[in-house]
Formats: sequence, structure tokens, C-alpha cells
Amino acid sequence: MSHRNEPLGILPDWSRDPRWTGIKRPYSASDVLRLRGSLQIEYTLARVGAERLWNLLRNEPYVAALSALTGNQAIEQVRAGLKAVYASGWQSAADANAGRDTYPDLNFYTSENVPNLVRNINRALQRADQIHHAEGHDDTTWFVPVVADAESGFGGSLNAFELMKTLIEAGAAGVQFKDQLFSVKTCGEFQGEVVIPTQSFIQKLIAGRLAADVMGVCTLIVARTDAYSARYLENDSDPHDHEFLTGERRKDGFFGFNGGMEAAIRRGLAYAPYADLLICETSRPDLREARRFAEAIHAEFPGKILAYNCSPPLNWAKQIDGATIRNFQAALSGMGYRFQFVALAGFQSLNQGMFDLARGYRESGMAAFTRLQQAELELAQLSGYEALKPQRFAGAGYFDDVAQTIAGSVPNRGSAQVLLSEEERRALAQWATLPSKGAN
Repeated sequence: MSHRNEPLGILPDWSRDPRWTGIKRPYSASDVLRLRGSLQIEYTLARVGAERLWNLLRNEPYVAALSALTGNQAIEQVRAGLKAVYASGWQSAADANAGRDTYPDLNFYTSENVPNLVRNINRALQRADQIHHAEGHDDTTWFVPVVADAESGFGGSLNAFELMKTLIEAGAAGVQFKDQLFSVKTCGEFQGEVVIPTQSFIQKLIAGRLAADVMGVCTLIVARTDAYSARYLENDSDPHDHEFLTGERRKDGFFGFNGGMEAAIRRGLAYAPYADLLICETSRPDLREARRFAEAIHAEFPGKILAYNCSPPLNWAKQIDGATIRNFQAALSGMGYRFQFVALAGFQSLNQGMFDLARGYRESGMAAFTRLQQAELELAQLSGYEALKPQRFAGAGYFDDVAQTIAGSVPNRGSAQVLLSEEERRALAQWATLPSKGAN
């Protein structure tokens, strides 16, 4: 189903579109048109990505995604067969932030970091698409949906509204908001999370939806609750939260909060009408807790799509046996967790890969680098790995095509003519001597 931007002056009818079944909007279509402005701008990457993600979530058992820290990582994920990419705020803090510094996930970085990461990912995927299309190869869907981490919205509802717009401009298909208090946000092994009042977070979800409607894009909104591990509440203004208050109060004014699964369920039920997907963030993978959350949500909202962050803990093998790990994602899918992602995959793979190479290079010199090259050659032959040819990978052949087209001499596209360095030609010659995939 197409969800192209509505022409100016035509009111969208959300009640007749099954895409919006169960979604609440406390504003009218006329409000959207009034706030949209006189010129409707098309956001193709965000629109196509959102439509594609929604269709995948409705028709696939589940969508598996890894986080990408660079555009090249996203290209490799898509080439390997993944159908979505996750843009993590944690990773943006650690190694992809506008301050060009290294930060923990404690809100030291600014709100443009994740939009910049999403933009980098989409531009890299666009280049890969251009290269392959110019060569006559259209068998890969390069423009996969990018789901972006908007953290806590970097402020109040107006901040969430503006951040949502920026992420859509960057091409995000889905946007995740968290109900942690932005100014004292904690992560990972840090304990004592502070959550904001339920209604305050709902206002951020509404702001995100309004921003997407104003921009004419059916962006998916992912609502994540951190109530499972929360120990404090920002304030007691919302009666919805009163049953979880401990009666204690910190010196900084925060109220004691009985976090846990029951608190997470209550918040999930409150957020469900305003979000397309729900996440209950936990400190460790636990199928029983996942089932408890899913059953409680689906008892009131049948068919509500759920998502699961597979990153914590840092050592799965220490927490869960091998058989459970192998069947974990299929089990989650059966409960309705249709988007399953690893939020730190890009960070971990980048650091582990370089550390392993550097250690080997220190110990055995070029023998270690040769092992890397041989692994690349085998992946190229057996699995379609393409970074073996870095000039072609980065677009040398594509820009050769551009230059010749400008000059009036169009290359023979059927021959997939590309510019290769001498090193690449030698590598390809060596690749050709490797045994075929079916050889013994």
C-alpha cells in the first residue's frame, strides 16, 4: 500500500487506512495541513523506508538488524542479506559524534549526531545502489529501512518534534524514543535510571507522530520503556505512576520508584495507542519476562508489534545455554517481537576486528595481514563480499561512467566496465585461481 504525501489541501483520512488501525492522534487532519506550510516537500528515502519496514514487519517472521557505525558497515550488512539497519545513539556517542570526541551513553553528545549517522548510512547505500545499477545489477535492495535511536528526545516535546523532523530529512524509516529522563540518563551497568512521568512521555510520542504527519511520511514510532530497571521518577505529577512510588525522595528531588516488569507493562499499555512498536528494555535476555510483557500487551492490544534489543548483556554465552541462544529469536518471533536488533554490533565488530588484526600484526607481521586478505578472497568467492575491490567498492567505475557520459563516450554497461588499481587486478587474478564453491 502506498502512503505518498497527500496533495496540499486534501485532508488525510486516517480512519480508513488500515496502516493506522489502533493509533491515536489527539489532533485533526486540518491541524496537520495548517502546520505543514504552503509547499509539500517529498522525503523519498524516509517514505520508502517506512513503507518497506511496515511491510516487512507484517509479512516476515521477524526483521533482524545490526547496528552500523559507518556507511561501509551498512553496505556489508545489506550485501550479507540483512533487511534493515539500526542507528544507535550509544554508538554515536562512542565514535560518531559531532564533537569528534569519545563519550559514554550519558547525553554528552548533541542531537544532530544520530541524524548525521543516518544520513551517512543512506548516502553509502545510495552509492552502492548507483554502482550496481550502472553495471546492470539490480538484484539487491540497497535502500533498506534505517531505524534510528532518538534517545529521550533531547528535551521536551518540542525538542522531540524537531528531532523527528531532522531524522526524517536524513531518511530514517523508524524512530525510537525512550522514557528515561534526558538530563540524568544512564546506561549499561549503571543503575538507578530515572524515568519521566507516563503522560510526559506520551506527549513526546504525540510530538513525533505530528512531525511525521506534517512531513507527510508514515514513519514508524518505537516506544521504549526503561521502567523495568528504573529506581526513580522525575516527579509525581501523573496519577498513572502513583502506585509505583516508594514514598521516598532523593535530595535532588526525584521520587523513589518501584521499577520492574509490572511497571514496564503498565507503561507499555499506556504507550501502545501512540506507537507502532513497543520495547521493554531489560538488563539480560529472558524469554519468560519477554513472554510476560508480550502477553500483557496483546491481551489489550492484539497484534501489537513488539521489538527486542538483543545487545544486553555483554556476554550472552555466560547467561544462556547454546540451545536457547540458537532458538532465542524464533521464540521471540512467536511472541510478536518482529523487530530484533543488536544495538552495539557495529561498535563491537569494529573494535574486535581491528584489535585482532593489530595483535596478529604485532606478533607475526605481514602473515597476519595476509590471513585477512585470504579471508576476504574466500568471502568474495563464496558469499559475494565486494570490498576486496576497494576502488570499485567506493565508486571508481561509477564516476568513470559519469566522466565518459559527460565527454560523450558512454561505456558499454553490459560489460560492467570499472576502473581498477593494479593491486585490485592482481587480487582478482589470485581470486580466479581459488577452487570453486563446490570443489572438494
